[in-house]
Amino acid sequence: MGRRTPERRGARRAALLAATMTASLAVGCTAHHGSPVDDGRGQTRPPTQTPAQSPSTGGTVAPATGPLLAVKIDNVPAARPQTGLDSADIVYAEQVEGGLSRLMAVFATKLPKSVGPVRSARVSDLELLRQFDDPTLAFSGAQHKLLPLIAKAPLRSASPDEVANAYYRGVDKSAPHNLYLHPNKLLSSAPGAAALTTGFRYGSAPAGGRPTASRTVRYPAARFTFTWSGSKHRWQISEDGTPTVLTDGKRLAPATVVVQYVKIRKSKYHDVLGNNTPYTETVGSGKADVLRDGRTYSVDWKRQKATDGTQFTTSDGTPMNFAKGQVWVVFAKS
Repeated sequence: MGRRTPERRGARRAALLAATMTASLAVGCTAHHGSPVDDGRGQTRPPTQTPAQSPSTGGTVAPATGPLLAVKIDNVPAARPQTGLDSADIVYAEQVEGGLSRLMAVFATKLPKSVGPVRSARVSDLELLRQFDDPTLAFSGAQHKLLPLIAKAPLRSASPDEVANAYYRGVDKSAPHNLYLHPNKLLSSAPGAAALTTGFRYGSAPAGGRPTASRTVRYPAARFTFTWSGSKHRWQISEDGTPTVLTDGKRLAPATVVVQYVKIRKSKYHDVLGNNTPYTETVGSGKADVLRDGRTYSVDWKRQKATDGTQFTTSDGTPMNFAKGQVWVVFAKS
């Protein structure tokens, strides 16, 4: 990116975005290739990927028509209820400053009319997103020391400074919890399940597993509870003790929940109050619990390099199948 000012870089990206609105991907800002993470782990993605599976059918799907969309979602109580999360194929939950949580919603098979509230990116997001081919990242902004890494990352940056017409302010919440995105201003259509180069597998559950009525994951200042509903065949979510509903009143309930145990360490970044930004390491290996069909399966996870998806296997090395439908991945400290 040389030494262009943020204003010049934002103006250039905005012009490119507007010029490609009629293409299959309506965000045309330059994709920057380099090492986006603060610990020097950068890899070049190979040009081809293994066939993906559809989260809705579990079958092999057609090639993707473009990159997917990842949106950073505010998740403090003042930001709830949220909008559009039920359309996401994957929702990642990560710990941020002060022990709070933030979400990243990944959209490939369906684009909602609106999604939000949208909040700022974190350094861990860049490593997590390396598993996807040139994804579009929608976020409200980032601290100035992180912006150069985002600019160099192999993704399509789509902040309000770069594509203002994709965002709007809602009237039901106060700032900063009222910024929303129109995804169709960034992507002309959903790219399809093949854009989900995650390594996830879908299909029948393996034998075994522990019957599970409810599971809670705690952060220092936040908690998620997933309660099995046999009638809906979904895990109904509560956060901080309150049922998680969307703005349309719908209860949020994924088909599969992954509690992935990872290293969470301090990064070199801090928020405006001086709180350290946690770095969630999603490359490596470890243990995880997969919740599906009212049962918990203890599995191993492995992601050898940033450009790989995460593989989940049972104790005998058999790939772990997820239930068809939305997947939540909650990163918990190992």
